[in-house]
Amino acid sequence: MESPRWEALRPGGLRFVYGNGQFPPGLDSFLLASLPGLRPGMKVCDLGCGTGLLGLLLLQRQRELTVTGLDIQPEAVRLGELAAAENRLEDRLAFRLEDLRETGLAAGSFDLVICNPPYFPPGSGLPPEEAARRTARTEEACTLEDICRTAGRLLRWGGAFCLVHRPERLTDLLCAPRGSGLEPKRLRLVSARPERAPSLVLLEARRGGRPGLRVEVPLILENPDGSPSAELDRVYFRT
Repeated sequence: MESPRWEALRPGGLRFVYGNGQFPPGLDSFLLASLPGLRPGMKVCDLGCGTGLLGLLLLQRQRELTVTGLDIQPEAVRLGELAAAENRLEDRLAFRLEDLRETGLAAGSFDLVICNPPYFPPGSGLPPEEAARRTARTEEACTLEDICRTAGRLLRWGGAFCLVHRPERLTDLLCAPRGSGLEPKRLRLVSARPERAPSLVLLEARRGGRPGLRVEVPLILENPDGSPSAELDRVYFRT
């Protein structure tokens, strides 16, 4: 059996880990972690946290956070705890092995809930053979509605819910939060280049927010010559 892989978010920065049965770290997580506004003292919950990449990305941006990650996969939680210890963040990054739909966390106890959810309904496409990857890719363990219900319960009044998804699920992405008392407030499309169709959607909703959605300037990943855009460099901590 191969050992888990360790990588640094930036030279000299926090280190994250992932196992062979899990998806390697992707652009979507890095983009999502750049979306919310962060301030010292915020309490954050990462739903379906995997090995804790999102929490580490947020802590790389703002060290004075308290992040709690939930996941149903024992190996992912074990690796996440190793990453917290590796980075000496046990007081900032904690994990709970539990189903997010039945979490015992207190209602209204978080300022920010963040989630990189499964993108595909069950039965769509060819699912990965590995159980961990199926859980991360398809809604067989929880649906978008399940995630929104949990986020709505965990957030304080005015707290933010941030997630990333695919453009073809945009209608679901706007309707599901509203059904749980989360009003979509910011929407940003992500495209490789201005002339290409979006490949990802970033959304921020607010618990108890008033209606009114701000559609932001698209996030473009490449310059005309194919090099990374300045914003993508910031997302990856290169500048």
